[in-house]
Amino acid sequence: MLPSRDARAIVRSQRTLRRSINLLRSFRFEQTDPDRFYDLISSDAVALLAEHVQLDGALVLDVGGGPGNFTKAFRAAGATCFLVEPDIAELSLRGVRLSGAVIGDGFRLPFRKGAADLVVSSNVLEHVARPYEMIDELAEIARPGGYLWVSFTNWYGPWGGHETSPWHYLGGERAMRRYEAKNSKPPKNRYGSSMFATHVGPTLRYVENHPRLDVVEAGPRYHPSFARGIVRVPGLREVATWNLELLLRRRSA
Repeated sequence: MLPSRDARAIVRSQRTLRRSINLLRSFRFEQTDPDRFYDLISSDAVALLAEHVQLDGALVLDVGGGPGNFTKAFRAAGATCFLVEPDIAELSLRGVRLSGAVIGDGFRLPFRKGAADLVVSSNVLEHVARPYEMIDELAEIARPGGYLWVSFTNWYGPWGGHETSPWHYLGGERAMRRYEAKNSKPPKNRYGSSMFATHVGPTLRYVENHPRLDVVEAGPRYHPSFARGIVRVPGLREVATWNLELLLRRRSA
């Protein structure tokens, strides 16, 4: 269901070069001012989604949303949004636990099947060992005709190793050792246990052949509109995408 004019007036965005530059610049605040960074990318994603999905009055599930930046942005757009986060430390990261938030597993979501108009997972797939099983579970929770919005940081992109980048290009284990030697502490995202190599091509093939999903949009999340096509170029897409964004629709039958 496409958004009404009123919904478009609430949140609107264009994939311009200026937007891309502002988003990429904001990454320098991720460690020093995380609320500023995550509020920005959350509001941006909600604005993009409002171009496709009627958010005002929608039931949205934010899976793996940490302290709830996405949840708050969806609520500001008029949606009823619930947050599911497996890590209580992440859920309470800002000191106050958000209302409507539950501790839950993305592989066994505590909601009935077909309940949500939109299921969202931002930067979670690269942190689970079985990302495609998680996509299957998200698809179960979306209602027929409902949507999934999934984005993740692909391994061979410039931020694939997260705080261990760019040394992840030499291997995840090696990147972790270098980070620990330099910072006298292990990285938050540990390759092989809380961070995994997730790739653009295999993920695209999985969702394109999924029996219950149709691909509405697929592209690099932070890029301008003229660069969206790079996800169709094998090889290039793995290094240039940075973050793969997928808008999927649950089939009605």
